[in-house]
Amino acid sequence: MRAKKTVHSLQEYGRGIIGGLLFSLPMLYTMEIWWTSFDVSPWRLLLYMLVTFVLLLGYNTYAGLRPGASWKEIAIDSVEEMGLGLVLSFLFLLLLGQIHLQEMSLERIVYMTVVEAMPVAIGVSVGTAQLGASREEDQEDTEQTQEPQPADGNQQGRASTLELIMLAACAGMLFGANIAPTDEVMLIAANASPVQLLFLLGVSLVLSGGILFYVEFRGAHVTQANERPGALEVVWGLSITYAAAFCVSAGALWFFGRYEGVGLQVGVEATVVLAMVSSLGASAGRFLLDQEYS
Repeated sequence: MRAKKTVHSLQEYGRGIIGGLLFSLPMLYTMEIWWTSFDVSPWRLLLYMLVTFVLLLGYNTYAGLRPGASWKEIAIDSVEEMGLGLVLSFLFLLLLGQIHLQEMSLERIVYMTVVEAMPVAIGVSVGTAQLGASREEDQEDTEQTQEPQPADGNQQGRASTLELIMLAACAGMLFGANIAPTDEVMLIAANASPVQLLFLLGVSLVLSGGILFYVEFRGAHVTQANERPGALEVVWGLSITYAAAFCVSAGALWFFGRYEGVGLQVGVEATVVLAMVSSLGASAGRFLLDQEYS
């Protein structure tokens, strides 16, 4: 029994490592992110870590490996994932020749590792929950943690507003953070006309709405008797998802210093440009990252 438990734990760590690399390798290969570590302030770095930890707590609560886990277990899992993200980032930056132990100060090594590690940690969390676990194991976990349904008639699969926000933010971060540090976002924003930006916003909303309500992704919009969502439900779900993606995009651009030296108009335009990617990720990823529907 102990040997089986050890093997299962090693498999979880293995899934986490693979997931972290699958989602974050583009960031580990992006020089703009390496440069960010030279300019970021300590308080901004701490805020970056805090936001990432909150996202991990949210993801592990609503879509993690153990649906019935306590807050203590969720917190422990989140800390472990951040730790694994730090280790993976350090080793790969060392492997890629971006960390030089004899030439760089400890402070610089820590800054560069932390900047890279936070998206890796989210990837670790997603990989641990999504890249394994057979149907039999999932069924056993569900049977062990299943509780009686509430008497208010809520259907299984109806997510709370907070759950929607957390899953959309995690998915948006995984997709948007890979692009936020690059110069192309600001270049597109600077050259785009107001009409182009309006079309970009419209396309983002249309694609997100299609994913959420009409193309029938697995886990999307569970209803009875093939009911179509009402207009209010569409507007509400789409607003939450796009708002989460927009905020994630703004936060990523701010952290990577893309708002420095530009006016409010250019900053908003850049956020709309990046939100195209983040909203697509937030919409599709909200179902792809949710263990309950996988």
